[in-house]
Amino acid sequence: MTTSVVTLLTDFGLQDSYVGVMKGVILQVNPQLTVIDLTHQIPAQDVASARFALTTAVPYFPKGAVHLVVVDPGVGTQRRAIALALGDDLANPTAFMVGPDNGCFSGVVAQYPLLAAVELTHPRYWRTPNPSPTFHGRDIFAPVAAHLASGVPLADVGALVAPDTLVTLPLPGCTVLPDTGKGVGLRGGVQAVDYFGNVITTISGQQVTGKQWQCYVGDRKISGCITYGDAPVGEALALVGSHGWVEIAVNQGNAYQQIGIDWKQPIEVWITG
Repeated sequence: MTTSVVTLLTDFGLQDSYVGVMKGVILQVNPQLTVIDLTHQIPAQDVASARFALTTAVPYFPKGAVHLVVVDPGVGTQRRAIALALGDDLANPTAFMVGPDNGCFSGVVAQYPLLAAVELTHPRYWRTPNPSPTFHGRDIFAPVAAHLASGVPLADVGALVAPDTLVTLPLPGCTVLPDTGKGVGLRGGVQAVDYFGNVITTISGQQVTGKQWQCYVGDRKISGCITYGDAPVGEALALVGSHGWVEIAVNQGNAYQQIGIDWKQPIEVWITG
């Protein structure tokens, strides 16, 4: 299926011209494409945050959209440049991914069947056969994404790679805790911190929806709520965010800074009713 949508997700920020240059390269390939900015404010080199942002965005785009990710601390090294097709039908994929093989796609690959993966080895679809070692976003990823969005088959842009060789990004899992008389316990970790300082955990909201529950960060107990306004201004709360995960927030505040949560710190949820 030919799509007209390319999304961009980077850690480039908005001060420099890097994002605009990539858009220019895409439109040189096909000026009819629609280019949508997911975000360019991913913390520098933060592949985990890119993974989360991409995973939560893909379901809201038309079938066949091409998602271009350039959060690439290994640019210019031996890390692979790849493109993926996801869905149930290779002739009509749910989505394409283009970017570095560094784990940024492991979230969406866990959500959708992986139809095929290729390494971007065909310079015909690059901006130049001699790409900059520091800007593959401009010289490789952007033009390949534009060609895929214009109907070029995935097999044309690179050589097939075995799915089990793709880099995965390990994140804290969610485990059931031994019964201590407090209820049903779950232990997860942190997978992202958003602009507001809300701390998104790896505990699924499906586990707590419609139940009475509390969240624990170390010895600190945080009440489970429905929305941010359920706690007084400045107070911590836990809820299920729009992304479907349990998150820790502060009403009109910054939970990450105010509570001092470490990225490696375990988070517990106890369901009491």
